[in-house]
Amino acid sequence: MLKGHFESAGASIAYGAAGCLFPVEDLDATVLQYRDAQLALDAVEGANVIIVAPTSLATSYGLTQHALTAIRIDSLPAPVRAQIAAALDVPLDTFELIQIGKWTRPSANHSLAEYTDV
Repeated sequence: MLKGHFESAGASIAYGAAGCLFPVEDLDATVLQYRDAQLALDAVEGANVIIVAPTSLATSYGLTQHALTAIRIDSLPAPVRAQIAAALDVPLDTFELIQIGKWTRPSANHSLAEYTDV
């Protein structure tokens, strides 16, 4: 089961338009990953989050494999903020975080034998 703001996000930006955010390690901004990202995302309403959305099977796979990341929008450099704002239909200052990736909760591992008629 997915967690995060993928269904409740206030906006999404296509993976291609979010290229200025990658690699996140090189961003001069507040970048939270893993548990810190979970806590930051839990602390805000979904309407205040922009998600980076996949545009193809390859980008979907890439985002799924990417560590859950939350980036504080107010900490982004002006050129990056301008690029993100240009890709949105609403003002950027109405959002707090950008979410990259997702996290999942553990689910039971099932055997294929469970699904056959014996």
